[in-house]
Amino acid sequence: MSGAAGAARPAAAGGAVTVVCESAEATRALAGKIAHRAVPGTVIALSGDLGAGKTCFIQGLAAGLGVQGPVTSPTFIMVAEHTGRLPLYHVDLYRTASLGEIRGLGLDEMLDGAGVTAIEWAERAEALLPPRAIRIHIRGAGDEPRTVEIDGTPPDWPPDWYRAE
Repeated sequence: MSGAAGAARPAAAGGAVTVVCESAEATRALAGKIAHRAVPGTVIALSGDLGAGKTCFIQGLAAGLGVQGPVTSPTFIMVAEHTGRLPLYHVDLYRTASLGEIRGLGLDEMLDGAGVTAIEWAERAEALLPPRAIRIHIRGAGDEPRTVEIDGTPPDWPPDWYRAE
């Protein structure tokens, strides 16, 4: 999973935005906008309460990357790899107990790999995340709208990237 020499990598973090998504479809569409801008080495660090919509967000990311087939949370296997325009490494750290266990999953290789790494419960791996990680915190539960806070988008993204069609 190592990246190609000289391949474009996301640059250091840009500004923060907050987007209210009224539905699961809107959450997936927002994630799709990130997918369309993703390059090898993009890291998406997701946080939020159980049921907030982290997996829903990753489903939208996967769709935007052209992944075919179902995308479910890899809670018990911890890592699922999906094939699309770029590989998608879907990591779920909910059941991890230590940084050593997280390192044992091969997270370092994924973070510097040729694909997009999307991490649920990313706060458990904060010490391992690169500065270029796009940090996404999702708030909300049940049928209520989700508030999605996005911080660290690459500086070459336009300031209104999340509004683009």
